[in-house]
Amino acid sequence: MTSSTTFQPVLERIAEEIERTPGRGRPADYIPALAACDPRSFGMAVAEPDGTVYGVGEWRRPFSAQSITKVFTLALVLAREGDALWEHVGREPSGNPFNSLVQLEYENGIPRNPFINAGALVVTDRLHTRTSDASGELLSFLRAESGNQDLTFDKEVAASEAGHGDRNAALGHFMASYGNIDNPVPVLLDQYFRQCSIAASCADLALATAFLARHGIRADGTRLLTLSQAKQINAIMLTCGTYDAAGDFAYRVGLPGKSGVGGGIIAVVPGRCTLCVWSPGLDERGNSVAGVAALDRFTTLTGLSVF
Repeated sequence: MTSSTTFQPVLERIAEEIERTPGRGRPADYIPALAACDPRSFGMAVAEPDGTVYGVGEWRRPFSAQSITKVFTLALVLAREGDALWEHVGREPSGNPFNSLVQLEYENGIPRNPFINAGALVVTDRLHTRTSDASGELLSFLRAESGNQDLTFDKEVAASEAGHGDRNAALGHFMASYGNIDNPVPVLLDQYFRQCSIAASCADLALATAFLARHGIRADGTRLLTLSQAKQINAIMLTCGTYDAAGDFAYRVGLPGKSGVGGGIIAVVPGRCTLCVWSPGLDERGNSVAGVAALDRFTTLTGLSVF
């Protein structure tokens, strides 16, 4: 059974089902560039480990990657620091909103995991210390893995984020007071907002995520992560990747995944494929309504999951 006779028809069937589904949620409204998106837009791509990619709908249309980028900065830091990273950020689900300050005080400035905002700030800070240009390092990585040299930052989105960045600034300063941030907080925030503003398509992100399906091997055949590190990132995606809805996501979809408030979700079937789905209408927890539904249908129709 070849992939060309499995994935494309499955994607087309999912797109037809999603098209008939009422109620798609609402786009994120605190970033004007995101609020303007049509919640009924939909795209989905599947990439195989060899770089073959299939898609349906608006799978080539760039959208704001937002928190999806946290997976890639985590990989870049873990590759450089190894287990020393875990002295600065935990690996447990938070159970609280992604921008919560409450847990940090109880846990002495150590964020619960790398995918809530506080944890992502720590990871970006450590990458910036190592490279002097965290967002540039991330962009170079995404261009190389996706094969798309046109990927870039969306200045309008970055400016919107900076204009609504008081909570992230508070998180950064709070962690700095515990000695868990190396760089000046304004520098860190600029890097973080640029990171989140990267625009990419479902095809780009499915391809860029494929190193996790290849157990740590990059598109050029070099190893970024050890087998164990690739497993670690997939595990944290499964338990922490969809904000405080990770349990429900694991129950419905059964794959490591990471969502962003731009409406995208990436997911990994280790050894087999990676996926990216985009639809900007979000549920109350910040996850794409149609995106979760599409991934749920994908694992049901193909039988592919980690369980």
